[in-house]
Amino acid sequence: MQIGNKNFDLTNQILIMGILNVTPDSFSDGGKFNNLDASLKQVEKMIADGADLIDLGGESTRPGHTQISDAEEIERIVPMIEAIQKRFDIPISIDTYKGAVGAAALQAGADMVNDIWGFKYDPTLADVTARYQVPCVLMHNRSNQNYQNLMSDINSDLQESIDIALTAGISKDAIILDPGIGFAKDYAQNMETMHHLEALQDLGYPILLGTSRKGFIGLTLDLPVTERVEGTVATTVIGIMKGASIIRVHDVRENKRAAQMTLGILKGAPWTNSI
Repeated sequence: MQIGNKNFDLTNQILIMGILNVTPDSFSDGGKFNNLDASLKQVEKMIADGADLIDLGGESTRPGHTQISDAEEIERIVPMIEAIQKRFDIPISIDTYKGAVGAAALQAGADMVNDIWGFKYDPTLADVTARYQVPCVLMHNRSNQNYQNLMSDINSDLQESIDIALTAGISKDAIILDPGIGFAKDYAQNMETMHHLEALQDLGYPILLGTSRKGFIGLTLDLPVTERVEGTVATTVIGIMKGASIIRVHDVRENKRAAQMTLGILKGAPWTNSI
């Protein structure tokens, strides 16, 4: 898949997408990187740690978040996109569900759209994505947790997003799916989605997994958000084993190493028994 100026093999490669939130209120790192210098240092660190992509968000989407205006979100993300592009050679994904914000980000040089509503909140974002001919991540989300059959319903909901994308003119080979861990799912539903993640492969698209530091990890381990690295790594390994090819995380180095080891085992990487 072509993302920016990079061509990735999502069959034989695991991509690590580093999270950069330029917000004051994100659940894990709110306020840490909402100035240009701090953000650029974090991007530099994530690249050094092995990030393949940067996912830039200008509005917190944590549970109970307060929506901000398009203008405020654009004001946060556009200078950051321009600065990252100027200093680094890494594709940038824009994490937004708003058409106007997506258009401003892509105009500024972003290379991918990552929509937590799968083009259902603002279908104009699909038109914008098609116009700029960039890949998109369609995440599963809905306004309730009323499922008849969890995995079947997730696939059905995602198929609706896929249909919106295809109708807008987005190429089939430019679509990535995200099961939406932590969105419209309670603890048991998040765990079940992880357990049966391979069911998403029935739809025939690459899978992105975003579990980093999320609440279901904290509930399982009884740990605060600052101590969920190992739990996240466990979900990364399980996710790759069940078909995920893009892993979206805050802690790039640890998850990169876990991903490389997991892929090496799955693909039978060369090894020696020399000491």
